[in-house]
Amino acid sequence: MAADATRIVVRDLVVRYGERQVLDRLSLSVSAGEVYALLGGNGAGKSTTLQALLGFLKPHSGLVRVAGRDPAAEPEQVRRAIAYIPENVALYDHLTARENVDYFLGLADSPRVGPEVEAAFTSVGLPKEAWSRRVSGFSKGMRQKTAIALAMLRQASILLLDEPTSGLDPGASADFNDLVSRLRAEGAAILVVTHDLFGAADVADRIGFLEQGRIVEEMAASGPERFDLRALHDRFQRAPVAGKAA
Repeated sequence: MAADATRIVVRDLVVRYGERQVLDRLSLSVSAGEVYALLGGNGAGKSTTLQALLGFLKPHSGLVRVAGRDPAAEPEQVRRAIAYIPENVALYDHLTARENVDYFLGLADSPRVGPEVEAAFTSVGLPKEAWSRRVSGFSKGMRQKTAIALAMLRQASILLLDEPTSGLDPGASADFNDLVSRLRAEGAAILVVTHDLFGAADVADRIGFLEQGRIVEEMAASGPERFDLRALHDRFQRAPVAGKAA
């Protein structure tokens, strides 16, 4: 992968809250056409990593670049390049799927015509009968599909996914992973932040194990089986409990 295809770069990142060091020289990178899964338990630093990438906090030291920019110094420019999909997708319940997408595209100053929106809904597998329904009645999977359609319409080159399959049934999880794989094939750089070991193995090209604020090991997919699930499980089981010594 060419150097200029790297969309996310984190190098020796240190973040402290008072005297507590949450990220301890964290380093990772995600390139165009790649899915990187950041795997860690509660308190490992996953949420803080996302906040740093979104420009919501200023690091104590180290380097963060998203689409070639510093999120702390240029948060608005960085967020234009990012589609962030949280665990619970925030949509306006009183609006339909189409109205939500139109509204958020308008806020981003990137309106799309009706056929483009419909093509995106079709691409992500949102049923046609749902396009004009209020999202208050949507399942979590349908909300995620709406958010992915919005990301596609915004032509975001970087996706940050926070616990994307939490609470989904196996069928919805498989659908979501198919969408992620499709976006990767289209050249998106995708960072999945999760504690779901097997979900990460299904979709990731690389998995980084985050413990006490730093990557302690990375594993890369290879061969038809992609990952040795037993080795992944054994590695995850060795993770220390947050707040206690390893």
